[in-house]
Amino acid sequence: MSDHEHDAGSAAAWRREYESVRLREADFETLSGIPLEAVYGPDDGELPGVYPYTRGPYASMYRAKLWTMRLFAGFGTAEDTNVRFKEILRSGGDGLSTAFDLPTLMGRDSDDPYALGEVGRCGVAVDTLADVEDLFSGIDLGAVTTSMTINSPAAVLLAMYLAAAEKSGTRRSALGGTIQNDILKEYQAQKEYVFPPRPSVRIVTDMIRFCSAEMPKWHTVSVSGYHIREAGSTAAQELAFTLANGFGYVEAATAAGLDVDEFAPRLSFFFNAHIDFFEEIAKYRAARRIWARWLKERYGARCERSLQLRFHTQTAGCSLTAQQPEVNIVRTAIEALAGVLGGTQSLHTNSMDEVLALPTEKAARIALRTQQVIAHETGVVHVADPLGGSYLVEELTAEMERRAEEVFAHLDELGSGSILEGIYAAIEQGWFQSEIADSAYAFEQRLAAGRRHMVGVTAFKEGNEEEPPPILQIGQEVEELQCKRLADVKSRRSADAVAAALARIRRVAATPDENLMPAVHDAVLTYATVGEIMSSLAQVFGLWREVPRI
Repeated sequence: MSDHEHDAGSAAAWRREYESVRLREADFETLSGIPLEAVYGPDDGELPGVYPYTRGPYASMYRAKLWTMRLFAGFGTAEDTNVRFKEILRSGGDGLSTAFDLPTLMGRDSDDPYALGEVGRCGVAVDTLADVEDLFSGIDLGAVTTSMTINSPAAVLLAMYLAAAEKSGTRRSALGGTIQNDILKEYQAQKEYVFPPRPSVRIVTDMIRFCSAEMPKWHTVSVSGYHIREAGSTAAQELAFTLANGFGYVEAATAAGLDVDEFAPRLSFFFNAHIDFFEEIAKYRAARRIWARWLKERYGARCERSLQLRFHTQTAGCSLTAQQPEVNIVRTAIEALAGVLGGTQSLHTNSMDEVLALPTEKAARIALRTQQVIAHETGVVHVADPLGGSYLVEELTAEMERRAEEVFAHLDELGSGSILEGIYAAIEQGWFQSEIADSAYAFEQRLAAGRRHMVGVTAFKEGNEEEPPPILQIGQEVEELQCKRLADVKSRRSADAVAAALARIRRVAATPDENLMPAVHDAVLTYATVGEIMSSLAQVFGLWREVPRI
């Protein structure tokens, strides 16, 4: 087939797909009344919704459906967060994004000695199914999508969510949402791991297999570059490490006997939206192109949805400043716009006060309104990939791809032809950690030398003496209340049923070919705690201790 024939076929494919969807009720024109085409570019150029998807995964992009507007919410007790969830939905949010406190993220209960002082502080405290039932009380889980930012205990929280939904009358097949479940990046950046890498990836694989069969609308892994970037990586490293981890999960799942097209359509990604506007847009475009090519050419995917990288975006927490926090509204708006122009499917905008504490209700509402202004006032949603064809953006996209390919080649060599084995080796060697630390240090050197500026921090400090805004306070009474609640749940459950369920988990964990999810699901129904289930798994899998690089 000639290049011209290929291009004509792509254009025809785009036209068929675009005309097959129902568009939103909107005037696709400028404020002056100038009509806007759905996409711009040469007749023989790339198009959205057509391989390799550089310009977007869908032909119609935001003309058919806006991105899901999420706000990351979670603090105090389940009842506290339930109130915030309902406020978000009333304010026009159409998806829930759940933050858990540090003990929950680390697989510990609220009454664990290591949890002292941290219960409910950076997210909601969850110990048992009772907490998840309260967390989503009065919310139709079949009508909203829910994102849960949890990794090492992800299987436990997914099982609790599933049990709570079914007890409230929602079928598991109807549940839509995402659980982060990206354990590889924990060893590279965020450090909220419990078990060693290999058994941890086994759990991820079991979840992929379970959800492929039982929860077809659920995204089982949100491969997350966000935390890699927050730890200090460059945009190019975020892109490369994240996609490499995605390839690693593909290799793990196919090694477990799944066909790539059985699970790849339900993998999603989670990227940072930092302040370097054009670089961020190029990063997203390169990510789609690389994923499509690798899934098709290396991993043999045939299903179109397997090739279409879809991603959630969160504006950069590390770009926010405690000085002059109102300026963070400006940073967040610019970063959110980059995510939209890059074609995100879901977006969370940070609140201006998150650098000081968990967001107040007012700050969270402003963050949501930021998305709504972009969606409904700016007109940027009318045209797919409006910066496609820009000399700058196209060159940056190509350079991002080139730098990512260098990383893939290094990992492939480390793993003797396996990206996953290369990731394991790089984690054990501390390679990822060193690369991120070096990048973070280099950025700080540029700030110190005055080669880059942060408004209110290294320059333009007028106003720093002003009083900070009111912040959300999480008092010691939250921890006391949660521990009392946990004790009450333990007193009412069947100790024999819990013991039997935990024994089954240990047996299944020691049987590599048996899926852990049914055993974990049955355990949460006995009101076994997060800590009890994780401790049972640790008895089989062991604990991971990172060897620091000097």
